[in-house]
Amino acid sequence: MSNKRQLIFDTFNNKTTERVPVGFWFHFTQNEILSVYDHPQMREQNLSGHKKFVQSFKPDFVKLMSDGYFFEPETAITLKNAARAKDLYSLKPIAADDKWIRDQVSLVKELTGSFGQELATFYNTFAPATAFKWAINGGDKKLAAFIKEDKAAVIYALSVIAQNTAQLVKAVIGEGGADGIYLSVQTIQDISVGPDLYNEVIAPSELSVLSAAIAAGGKNILHVCGYEGVRNNLSLFKNYPAHAVNFAAAVEGISLSQGKKIFGDKAIIGGFANTANGLLYKGTKDQIQAETKRLLDDAGRRGIILGADCTVPKDIDYARFEWVREAAQ
Repeated sequence: MSNKRQLIFDTFNNKTTERVPVGFWFHFTQNEILSVYDHPQMREQNLSGHKKFVQSFKPDFVKLMSDGYFFEPETAITLKNAARAKDLYSLKPIAADDKWIRDQVSLVKELTGSFGQELATFYNTFAPATAFKWAINGGDKKLAAFIKEDKAAVIYALSVIAQNTAQLVKAVIGEGGADGIYLSVQTIQDISVGPDLYNEVIAPSELSVLSAAIAAGGKNILHVCGYEGVRNNLSLFKNYPAHAVNFAAAVEGISLSQGKKIFGDKAIIGGFANTANGLLYKGTKDQIQAETKRLLDDAGRRGIILGADCTVPKDIDYARFEWVREAAQ
C-alpha cells in the first residue's frame, strides 16, 4: 500500500498522520448530467480527464466521476413520464449484467488500473432520492407531492432504484477495483418532508446503498450536498455508516470542528467554498494559505481532509490545490 493510500485510510481512522491530506474534484465533461448513451464522446472525455488530473496534480486520493451515467436510462424514462404516484409501480430492478452497470465497471476498472495502486479511489454515486428528483419533472417539489399522494409508491420506487444502485456499487468495488463510494445525499427541499418523513421514506434507500458498499468491502464517503447553496439538516445523516463525511461547511455555516461533533468524530472532508466567488477560486496564495491554517487551527489535524463544499469550477488552476497542501504541511 503506497504512502498516499495509507495516509487516507489512517485519516479515515482518526489516526495521527504525518500531514493533513487534501481532496478536490470537479467534472471532466462539459455537461455531466447528459447521458453517455446519447453523447458517447463523454466517456473518453471522462477517462482522459481523470488521467490528466492525476498526472498534473498528483492528488492524495481520487473521487472517480460518473459523468454520463448519473441515471439508469429506463428508470429515468419511467420517472420522467410519471404523471401520478401510482405510475411509479411500473419501475423494475435491472439485472446484474445490465449495460449501465457493466459500462461503469469497465470505466472504473480502467481508471483504477491506471492509478489505483498508488491512490485510494471512491466512485461518485447518487442517493436514490437524488436520482429520483433529478429525473422527474418538478424535482424536489414533485417528489414531495408524490409522497403526499402515495407514500408507499415512493418507497417502492426508491427501493427499486436502491437495488439497482446497490448492484452497481458492489460491482465497481468488487470487480472495478474502487476502494469505495462517494454517496451524494441531500435533504428534500420542501418543508412538507420533515425529519420523520425523511427517515421513513427516504433514509432506508440511502442506508441500503451504503450497506451494500460496506458488504462488498468498500469504504464510504458520505457527501451531504450543498450544491448551489442548498441547505441541509445534517443531523438526519449523523448515524449513516460512513468512514468520512464531506459537507458544505461554507453553505451551512458549520465549521469542520462542529461537523466532527455532529457526525460522532468521523473523519471530515471540506472547509473551502466551491464556487467561482469563493476564496479557493479567486483568492491570492497568501489568502488561501492563511485560510488553510485557520481551518486547521479550528479543526485540528486528526481525521481532517481539506477540501471544498462540492465540485469546484472546471477551469480552476491546480496550483491552488497545491497551495492548500503546502500550507497543510
